Amino acid sequence: MAAPISGRGARDLLQFLRLVGQLKRVPRTGWVYRNVQKPESVSDHMYRMAIMALVTKDEHLNKDRCVRLALVHDMAECIVGDIAPADNIPKEEKHRREEEYETQSSAEAKFVKQLDQCEMILQASEYEDLENKPGRLQDFYNSTAGKFSHPEIAQLVSELEAERNANIAAAAGEPHS
Repeated sequence: MAAPISGRGARDLLQFLRLVGQLKRVPRTGWVYRNVQKPESVSDHMYRMAIMALVTKDEHLNKDRCVRLALVHDMAECIVGDIAPADNIPKEEKHRREEEYETQSSAEAKFVKQLDQCEMILQASEYEDLENKPGRLQDFYNSTAGKFSHPEIAQLVSELEAERNANIAAAAGEPHS
């Protein structure tokens, strides 16, 4: 049975959960700049990345570590101020994880960085489909060109690009294979 938390610990946890909850209301800036209607939130993005990490087939990666990196990778950018260690992660460990992601110092961090970019272009594809404007968000694809080296992610991206190219060709009235 888990030990009860102190009154101070409960208050700190609630404060942390409220801060994390704000991520549900923070739209992803890139979509806002491109005038996407109803853009995803930061937490939407982090959630799908965590699911992508969870379903990886790569047995050489520590899935738990990948999921944790996916869940915290954007917190530093989105929450200003000091986050209390109410989630039972010491401040030093939280900073170490963020630094690991940013410096790509582990196989898991490299994988999650590629997941981040893959999730972004998957979302771009979905917005193009929703708006019925194939190719409108090409700059997101351009920014990730040549950056996918993990075989599983490269295969996903290849399939996504094939689907997208077919949609662009169909919209232009071109036959596709």
